[in-house]
Amino acid sequence: MSDLNIKDIALLAADAADDKKAEDIDILNVQGLTVIADYFVLCSANSDQQVRAVARSIDEKLSEIGIEPKKIAGMDDARWVLMDYADVIVHVFHKREREYYDLERLWSDAEKILRQEDQEEL
Repeated sequence: MSDLNIKDIALLAADAADDKKAEDIDILNVQGLTVIADYFVLCSANSDQQVRAVARSIDEKLSEIGIEPKKIAGMDDARWVLMDYADVIVHVFHKREREYYDLERLWSDAEKILRQEDQEEL
């Protein structure tokens, strides 16, 4: 296991999603709002193939540093892939599913974590 903190893991997952051109990448700090995780990483893709590619990229990048998922669900349909890394849960959505489920609204009390790329745009 690596010596990265949980936030770093969430940032790495977001970077891996970005590597595969995922869109609208958000990291939500849900500490204190739920017991299921400390961070949610959300991103969108434009096709089933891209959803799978993004999920594989995240899995590969985290596996390289010894972080394995407890579970990955949704790869077959590739509409909403949920990747459970215990303290970090990654949601890779097909665009329409993300709009429909609108997790950002459900977790609107969560602090959004800015990635380096986001900070440079400010």
